[in-house]
Amino acid sequence: MRTTITALLLALGIHAFGQTDLTLTIEEVAWANAPGLQSFVVGQHDGKWLLLGGRKDGLHRRQPFAAFLAADNNTMAYVADPATMEVWSTSIASLPVAVAEQLQSTNMEFAQRDTVLYIVGGYGYSATAGDHITHGMLTAVNIPSAMSAIMNGGTLNAHVRHVQSMEMAVTGGYMHLLNGTFHLVCGQYFEGRYNPMGPNQGPGFIQQYTEAIRKFDVVDNGTALSIANYTETVDAANLHRRDYNMVPQVFPDGSEGFTVFSGVFQPDADLPWHNTVNVTASGYTVNNAFDQMLSQYHSAHLPIRNTATNAMHTLFFGGMSRYHYDTQSGSLIDDEAVPFVRTISLVTRHADGTMSEMALEQQMPALLGSGAEFMPVLSAPYLTNEILDLNALPQGEATLVGHIFGGIESSAENIFFVNDGTQSWASNRLFKVYITPAAPTTAIGTVLSGKEVFELLSYPNPVADLLTVQLTSPYRTKGTVQLLDSNGREVQRQSVSLEPSKAATFTMDCTPLAKGSYVLRFDNGAFFRETSVVVKK
Repeated sequence: MRTTITALLLALGIHAFGQTDLTLTIEEVAWANAPGLQSFVVGQHDGKWLLLGGRKDGLHRRQPFAAFLAADNNTMAYVADPATMEVWSTSIASLPVAVAEQLQSTNMEFAQRDTVLYIVGGYGYSATAGDHITHGMLTAVNIPSAMSAIMNGGTLNAHVRHVQSMEMAVTGGYMHLLNGTFHLVCGQYFEGRYNPMGPNQGPGFIQQYTEAIRKFDVVDNGTALSIANYTETVDAANLHRRDYNMVPQVFPDGSEGFTVFSGVFQPDADLPWHNTVNVTASGYTVNNAFDQMLSQYHSAHLPIRNTATNAMHTLFFGGMSRYHYDTQSGSLIDDEAVPFVRTISLVTRHADGTMSEMALEQQMPALLGSGAEFMPVLSAPYLTNEILDLNALPQGEATLVGHIFGGIESSAENIFFVNDGTQSWASNRLFKVYITPAAPTTAIGTVLSGKEVFELLSYPNPVADLLTVQLTSPYRTKGTVQLLDSNGREVQRQSVSLEPSKAATFTMDCTPLAKGSYVLRFDNGAFFRETSVVVKK
């Protein structure tokens, strides 16, 4: 199945995207003997993939006794060749116990330097600990020799080294190299069985977000392995997030780094983040001027740079998101359950530093993408930091630039409360990804610009008794309208549910309020809108 994506239907962000400069084509290829894996680790060499860890099941179940079962750990190491569709495997059981336990965990962080794959953290059941833990370990895998061993029926023992370090005990974060320094960003430490009722219910657990950017060097001479020059920067207000996408970027000034996109969960609400964080060699900055509405969970993604226009694109393929675009109704749906989605979205950082977001008309063929990986085809023109060079692609030609593999496939958008283990599964579906540079063409879009997307009216003003409030939204959402006094204290509250472009009208009784000035505010957890001052006479 090949699907060509050319039209962009929905634009979100600070301004209209206006033009699109590429065509995306995805083609599914049947791969019956590939393993179904999600939230795994991958390294590349000679066109082949080394696949380690992750899980063989789908979305974790909510009952502590059934969540993250050891039986669904991936205890095999695979070599997969997407060109010939061959797969080889070997058990990791012969490795030292601590290493074997780590390499069958989920949501490890990893980065490849030359031909060595460095892996840290990960969460899963440890027979040694007798419980689920986050592994405090850095493991190095020599990719070519490990692949050779697997393909020739050998073991991995001679090709894997490790060093223990609790600073590496992170799951659900991201690790990338920048100027030779490893950056381990966000994520969490989790110990014990998952329990949605909280850490002090049932079996209980320990959960601590790192809220940090951890930087360090890996000293590796091929035999000895150590961690040096470790530093940590903590920001509880902005780095309290996990299970997100951190993507290599070239910023408008030419500097290189990463952007931490969205992720979960906000410190004061079980909802995704909407702002982003830029990480460079000199530090980090929080971007509160852009709200990422789509593709808010870890998924396959592809960064693309247009050097001619100094634009930085990032494509996100499926996954999970609070918001998704309904192509039938033409509206943006707000679902606080953060469902599985089929959305393919494009975030662009423009030459002036502003950012915009678009949902592509074509979507993933199923509820796919969460916990999947994008593997670049390294013969395509990639910059050294894994970013595709759009201007180096042949004009008018579709170039194979990578593959999307694995992840969770779900049978429905929201399955968490009915999940018995059969509603989702680890996918082995493979998609070829083609990019064609295109002459800039005007995109079709509707601008949704943060606070400006809501219309909040009230009358009469001044008011003596009943204040009539009228609220309109371009998409389906729910939230709270508050009346705040001059000190910002709430004196009235009304919960509202909104349908696209349909006004919600209600009254608020201001009779008991003292004379003075008040502010009316709508807040849905992502955007807010305030009116001008309301005067009580």
